[in-house]
Amino acid sequence: MIEVQNTKRVVLLAPQFKNNGAFLNNGYVDVSGWGHLRVEMIVGATDVIIGSTDTAHAPKLEADDDAAFGSVADVEGATLAGVIAANDDNKVFAFDVDMRGSHKRFYRVNAPTAGNVTGANLCIIATLSDPQISPSSEAEQGLEELVQV
Repeated sequence: MIEVQNTKRVVLLAPQFKNNGAFLNNGYVDVSGWGHLRVEMIVGATDVIIGSTDTAHAPKLEADDDAAFGSVADVEGATLAGVIAANDDNKVFAFDVDMRGSHKRFYRVNAPTAGNVTGANLCIIATLSDPQISPSSEAEQGLEELVQV
């Protein structure tokens, strides 16, 4: 099997523009059955800071054993070095998490939030890899359609 076909992609935050507040519909990923998680924050055009909860705190990952995130906890060490700057247009910021040890089941970026000037474009995608059982279909890879040439 081609290695990229041994992964699954999940859109955590659909591409969107936001000015002055939290991005809408921040989703999560279920890591059950996977050995590695990469979460990518893909920034488009921006002229504002992007942080977690507000623009003073660097983006970070949080996790819970329940998809309702009622007992959420920060993922130790999974915080960017600083906020995403207002001039970080067209950059990708990523978190890598080893799932082979003890861990929670559901992960997401903590409340991605844009500052207030014109705004920011953002998309967040999770990629799961190192599966316990290899995905055998497009849907199991998180794809709507796969064209192979």
